Amino acid sequence: MKAAIYDHPGPPSVLRYADVPDPVCPGDGVLIQVEAVAIEGGDLIHRASTPPPHTAFVVGYAAAGEVIAVGDKVKDRRVGQKVTSFDLAGSHAQLRAVTAARTWPVPEGLCMAAAAAMPIAFGTAHHSLFARGRLKRGETVLIQGGAGGVGLAAIQLAHLAGANVLATVSGAGRAERLVKLGLDHAIDHRSADVVGTVMGLTGGRGVDLVVDPVGTTLQTSLGALRPEGRLVFIGNAGGSRLAIDPWPALQANQTLLGVFMGSQLEKPDVHLTISRMLELAVTGQIKVIVDRTYPLAAAAEAHAYSEENSILGRVVIIPPR
Repeated sequence: MKAAIYDHPGPPSVLRYADVPDPVCPGDGVLIQVEAVAIEGGDLIHRASTPPPHTAFVVGYAAAGEVIAVGDKVKDRRVGQKVTSFDLAGSHAQLRAVTAARTWPVPEGLCMAAAAAMPIAFGTAHHSLFARGRLKRGETVLIQGGAGGVGLAAIQLAHLAGANVLATVSGAGRAERLVKLGLDHAIDHRSADVVGTVMGLTGGRGVDLVVDPVGTTLQTSLGALRPEGRLVFIGNAGGSRLAIDPWPALQANQTLLGVFMGSQLEKPDVHLTISRMLELAVTGQIKVIVDRTYPLAAAAEAHAYSEENSILGRVVIIPPR
């Protein structure tokens, strides 16, 4: 099969398009003919900084496609079924072998690009807002990186839950699109004092909850948080070494919570939540935004574009059939 592989960590140019052996369907899993790959933040971080376990390594968390083989221990998946999937590697390829517990049937009417981008972005956003962040109707939430995949999902889910939604974003054009998805106030982090703006919007109180997938903005997130507020830290999309002064948070009795969805997606309640959100996407109650698509052969270019700060939503790779 064709795949985007790399031998050592580095910039997007370390990815190369090559032939590799087909994966084998596991007894507790399925083999998928991949139709769409969503580039996730973890894909970029792993490629840039994590030595692969072997040469010709296939990176990638999220992919959707058609089941072409089913393991003998699997009873709830079938050949010909459309599914979306998550794993810690292997998405950037024509074929993917994954345990059945890390797949979700794709509802009829949902495009495969949206299906690929849904589980991690919306699963992470939902878990961060509600399971960890305990967001309630009427509360105010600040979402860092509102134009990213998780940010877009969090804006929509928080709006549906009846929260007052603030988000950082750059550029008036992207801000206007986010307002249409449920954002109440956009804060341009390039030109505005984020903490000062938040305090102005909240009457000096601060927000009840911050969802931060950027990482390098953690100190700002704590500064925007009210006393006894909650900060959910998701990852390090900013890519730099993280360092914060926790003393002000201690004095304000604030709570810092971590979320890593790699260990959560197989949990029954989380798995069911993602299935329900896939259905919501079909009805149009939530929208998966795909910024741009690339062929698998251009995976290096797709990664380079994903690392820019001008995207809105997810970048999707399409393997050859």
